[in-house]
Amino acid sequence: MAVLIVVPARFASARYPGKPLVGLRGADGAVKPLIERSWRAAKAISGVDRVVVATDDTRIQAAAHGFGAEVVMTPATAANGTERCAAALAALGDGYEIVVNLQGDAPLTPPWFVEDLIADLRADPEAGIATPVLRCDGAALTALRNDRRAGRVGGTTAVFGAGGRALYFSKEVVPFTGADFADDQPTPVFHHVGVYAFRADALRAYPGWPTGPLERLEGLEQLRFLEQGRRVLCVEVAARGRQFWEVNNPEDVPRLEAMMAAMGIE
Repeated sequence: MAVLIVVPARFASARYPGKPLVGLRGADGAVKPLIERSWRAAKAISGVDRVVVATDDTRIQAAAHGFGAEVVMTPATAANGTERCAAALAALGDGYEIVVNLQGDAPLTPPWFVEDLIADLRADPEAGIATPVLRCDGAALTALRNDRRAGRVGGTTAVFGAGGRALYFSKEVVPFTGADFADDQPTPVFHHVGVYAFRADALRAYPGWPTGPLERLEGLEQLRFLEQGRRVLCVEVAARGRQFWEVNNPEDVPRLEAMMAAMGIE
């Protein structure tokens, strides 16, 4: 029962055009494009049978071929990364039990985040999709709050109930807490990590569902599952000393570079 990882990437991002080809400097001083760093993060995950980059842009295709990635060309009409993953699955055919969407802006995703995700999805037959969440410490919560105060769309937060069942995802900081926390203090806010593991049949069904009002308002593709009444499993993962952030805006590039330097990621 094979596992496929798809790294979706588009050039025409509304918030950050050309984002997949933006260079990120590692701890050794070498600059690699964001899409390469995300692909390398995917290749480090165990128990995976195939990793592909899915794009509609020949510039990204050429860059990915340059660092040795397999590329699947997908339609420009894909509305989000999940639709692009569904198009890649359709192009690659059957034979996959689980398809992972490791988004091309999350190069700091530790391998155990995805390994835990796959294991928990397999253990929950009612869930068609699973996604990791990371409890914010005070420093991470401050970063989320600062982005919102500055009018930037930063990280996404998740709220979930018993058994990890997702209740909501938002680009606002939810749930609300007016408390202040020390940098290393745990908070009640969970940062949603931009990775999804799908059962193949759930991923195939996704493009046929209408885009609902919450997905349109938040710009969050996973809300389509909630609006269809589908079970979304939130899997709490452990940082194990690793820092995590995505590239959502140009301001995030130096933030990630500082994190890579601190963690010795080349």
